[in-house]
Formats: sequence, C-alpha cells, structure tokens
Amino acid sequence: MIEIRFHGRGGQGAVTSSDLLAKAVAYEGKFSQAFPFFGVERRGAPVTSFCRIDDERIRLHQQVYSPDIVVVLDAGLVSSVDLCAGLKTDGKMLVNTKALSAECRAKIPTNNVFVVDASAAAQEAMGVPIVSAAILGALSRATMIVRLDSVKRAIDETFPPAIAEKNKLAAQLAYDRLVV
Repeated sequence: MIEIRFHGRGGQGAVTSSDLLAKAVAYEGKFSQAFPFFGVERRGAPVTSFCRIDDERIRLHQQVYSPDIVVVLDAGLVSSVDLCAGLKTDGKMLVNTKALSAECRAKIPTNNVFVVDASAAAQEAMGVPIVSAAILGALSRATMIVRLDSVKRAIDETFPPAIAEKNKLAAQLAYDRLVV
C-alpha cells in the first residue's frame, strides 16, 4: 500500500489533489481512498488530506501516520507544521516552491526531495495559483505511481471543459518543470 499525505492551506487544493489522485489511480485498476482532515476551517488555514493506493481493497480507515510520500502545496508551512512527521526513511517529498530554502532543507530528513514551482504553472495555465492539478502532474513524474494521462482523465471528469483544459495544462507544465 502507498500512503500519501498532502499539506496545504485552505483554498490551495490539497483536498482536491487527493480526490483527483484517487480517481486517477482507479482508472489504472488500483484501489484508492482519499479524505481530508480539517482543523480550523477557513481559507489560508493549514489543511491536511490523505490518499491511499493499493492493488487490493483498502480496509484501513484512519489518518496516514507513516506516509510513503508527502506532498507540500505551500513551503511556508515548514515553520508551523511538522511536514516530515512519520515520513518513512525511504519516503519521498514533493514541495511546491521555486527553490528549497535552507530552513526547509534542514527540516527534511530525506534525500528523495522533488521541487516544482506548481504555483507558477497554475498561474500561467489558469490565471490563479490553485495548484491541485499542477502538483499532481509533478507527482506523476516524481513517483510514477500514476500516469499523467490518468491524472488528465480525472481532471476531465471532475471539472467543466474550459476549466479542465486549463488544469490539464497546469499539470503538464508542472510535469515538465519538475526539479529532481
């Protein structure tokens, strides 16, 4: 089983990202579940969302405490949230940022860190920095747990056509711009 934890701020798309990922892997014949955890429910407040992926039916229904992958939609959370809590030793981390700050690098105990400016990709493609689709494009390339075509299909089936096209472009841009 692959367990993924998404960290973001309200309004950035962490919940949408986990839902889209769950749909995308289902198109590939895998089982999945996605669910959010809300603290203070307001725009800009820290939000955590989870996704599990497996080849067999998932019977576990709880938060992800030992993720294989952590996806960070806002690198500014590094000073207020323990982003690496429970991250497996060989775990991977994907961070939405132009460049990983020294503070952030010091707090990440893994060499498997990927960086993408998903905000810029979303802004360029959609005119707004909502990174839910963009971050999944980068996640697809960084981890290969889902094909980009499956992510785009999930986007098509989630959003109206005009919005879906912009989100698919954001996903493609982030996929192409991932820094390893």
